[in-house]
Amino acid sequence: MKQTYPGTYRLLQVLCCFFLLCFASAAFAQQRHTISGYVRDADTGENLIGAAVYDLRSGKGTSTNSYGFYSLSLSAGDSVALVASYVGYGRQAFPLQLSQDVSHIFTLSPSNSLATVEVVATKQEKIEETTRMSTISVPIEQLKAVPALLGEVDVIKTLQLLPGVQSGTEGASGLYVRGGGPDQNLILLDGAPVYNATHLFGFFSVFNADALNHVELVKGGFPARYGGRLSSVLDISMKEGNMNEFRGEGSVGLIASRLTLEGPIKKDTASFIVSARRTYADVLARPFMKKDRGVVGYFFHDFNAKLNYNITSKDRLYLSFYTGLDRFHSRYVWDRSYSKDSYYSEDKANLDWGNNTLSLRWNRILNNRLFLNTTATYSRYQFDIGMQNESERSGSGGTSMSKYNLLYLSNIRDYSIKSDFDYLPNPNHYVRFGAQAVTHQFRPGALHMKDVDDGQVRNELEEGSRTVANEAAVYVEDDVRLSEKLKVNVGARFTGFLVAGETYTSLEPRVAARYLLNNKLALKASYAKTSQFIHLLTNSGIGLPTDLWVPATKVVEPQRASQVAIGAAQTILDGQYEVSVEGYYKTMKGIIEYKEGSDFTTTVSNNWENKVTAGKGWAYGAEIFLQKKVGNTSGWVGYTLSWSNRQFAELNYGAKFPYRYDRRHDISVALFHKLNNGWNLSGTWVYGTGNSVTLSESRYMVGEYNVVDNYGSRNGYRMRAYHRLDLGFSKTKEKSWGQVVNTFSLYNAYSRQNPFYMYYGRGRDSDESTYRQVALFPIIPSFTKSFKF
Repeated sequence: MKQTYPGTYRLLQVLCCFFLLCFASAAFAQQRHTISGYVRDADTGENLIGAAVYDLRSGKGTSTNSYGFYSLSLSAGDSVALVASYVGYGRQAFPLQLSQDVSHIFTLSPSNSLATVEVVATKQEKIEETTRMSTISVPIEQLKAVPALLGEVDVIKTLQLLPGVQSGTEGASGLYVRGGGPDQNLILLDGAPVYNATHLFGFFSVFNADALNHVELVKGGFPARYGGRLSSVLDISMKEGNMNEFRGEGSVGLIASRLTLEGPIKKDTASFIVSARRTYADVLARPFMKKDRGVVGYFFHDFNAKLNYNITSKDRLYLSFYTGLDRFHSRYVWDRSYSKDSYYSEDKANLDWGNNTLSLRWNRILNNRLFLNTTATYSRYQFDIGMQNESERSGSGGTSMSKYNLLYLSNIRDYSIKSDFDYLPNPNHYVRFGAQAVTHQFRPGALHMKDVDDGQVRNELEEGSRTVANEAAVYVEDDVRLSEKLKVNVGARFTGFLVAGETYTSLEPRVAARYLLNNKLALKASYAKTSQFIHLLTNSGIGLPTDLWVPATKVVEPQRASQVAIGAAQTILDGQYEVSVEGYYKTMKGIIEYKEGSDFTTTVSNNWENKVTAGKGWAYGAEIFLQKKVGNTSGWVGYTLSWSNRQFAELNYGAKFPYRYDRRHDISVALFHKLNNGWNLSGTWVYGTGNSVTLSESRYMVGEYNVVDNYGSRNGYRMRAYHRLDLGFSKTKEKSWGQVVNTFSLYNAYSRQNPFYMYYGRGRDSDESTYRQVALFPIIPSFTKSFKF
């Protein structure tokens, strides 16, 4: 069914007229000159994303884009005092008399080495000044300082501590943002989508913090440049590689080690960075395995690499690559000999899953007000399950042999090219526009089975399906200052999706506004319409990688959502603290679930569309966030009050029910404190209402042995509340060759027995059968030794 929208052309006409008026006002403005360039780290040459660039005299300013580029047009002949600043860095001034266009590169030094930087009192873009809302950037150093499970620094687990974001289950690295599911998050690594961001069945994420430069989470009020998902955008940028000198860092922990190396290929022209991580749980467990009978093993690894090349002063080329793999495998041998007969059997099984991404990006400064970034990406996610059996029986009747092989796999591949333009005609406008084309290749399930007995094939089966879909989108947005108090980001995104002869289209208006009540307090509001043309079929709640990515089809329509948010933002205590309060309401339709009795094993062939049912959802709530990014003591406090519900005609008798991860109250506290002599303390505490689960209300017998459960309403029971305290202590020692950091942490410091799942059975101290809860993690200490050189 082709989707159409009444009023589409009228809306397009309004937007075109708006942007024409904006450009016209810029063209007839008084004569201006433009200052443009980059803001970079003085030590590494790394571009700084979101750095503020302001003229102290006029009070006008801008911020650097995702590649560190800025452009600011001011009145000709003015005396300008330009200042660049960035969180965790010293500020740098550049005074000049503006008589012509100027190109200038700011090089900021980290705050621990300010001697070479002119430090001046200046203002930086504050939370109440920016148009965007529902957007949070967490400094990389804070991400690394959060106490971690088994000492493994985890980007996504840190984001779970933010208001409006939930983890799902104990220890899991999923993201459930404002009532949405994990498939509704657009996770980008250097512009390439990552379809499964977890290791170890969901307990760790695939992102190595040592290789990252910038992490930003968008929960609502989505700018038009983002599309394809309903609930959030997690935009992660890798480091570019040190342009000035060779450096390295790494760590050795209880279950994994990592190493990152970076440096110049040609100083100030080309650089590289490589980063690797591997767990050695399989190696540590090997001595305890009975090798003569059976072996069970598991490991994961990651590898990141990036090349950065300055072709000219206006052209820059990046090539980045990521690969990661999880492998769970087992081998069991049965070998028996009797007086006349002998029997040998060997069983092997494996479960593998992983991602590959590749990004090639070209930046060009077309002129001092227009910046172009073109990105070509490849992304693949695949899991496969394999089982093998070989057996041999010998006796007086002769020898017989048999072999059995089964392989099940599922994958999704993306090929994409995208061009983004940043145009800054004057300080009152920041225009972005661009286009993208994507080819999706879906393989929801493929099965190969072969059974051989004494060299003769007895059974052989091979079936599966492939689907190719094409997606294209164009967008335009303008961050426009209408007055000193009112600033608006307005734009639209138009997307088309073609699959198996069916075409879906989507026109998505986006608008966000802020109004300054005074110079420290702003009111904000946003509206965003979003569409998602791919689905994730999932029935696992513990991060199993057996979820299937499938496209919208003639039978299964795309997902659609609308979200409106209002709020207030303010800085307090001389800008040291940022506080925001937001309320949101989101509606979703076209979300899918497995029908009762169906799962991924029934979706091998083209009939997966008949195994799902479509429904709708609602999510609404309020969030409070208080954050301090700088100083010896930093951190944040967040609180979320929320509701999330679902309704499907073929589930729960058509009645509305709570989403499994509906959580009424969610509180998170994260604190970091620097002491003297290299000591650092960190701690996090979380509290959340228990997850919703479906439990049987009664049981009865059918026949002599068959027990039948009579289930109540779907997700009609709440597990106990969840709360946990994590603590971390680290000591930094300076060495002649670099530094060493010893970190000791406690996960679940007071050993709260948080429920992981529930089962019906007898307790240890009672013969009475009832529902029992299973806790996963008690208090877990860990030690990590990190180093830099």
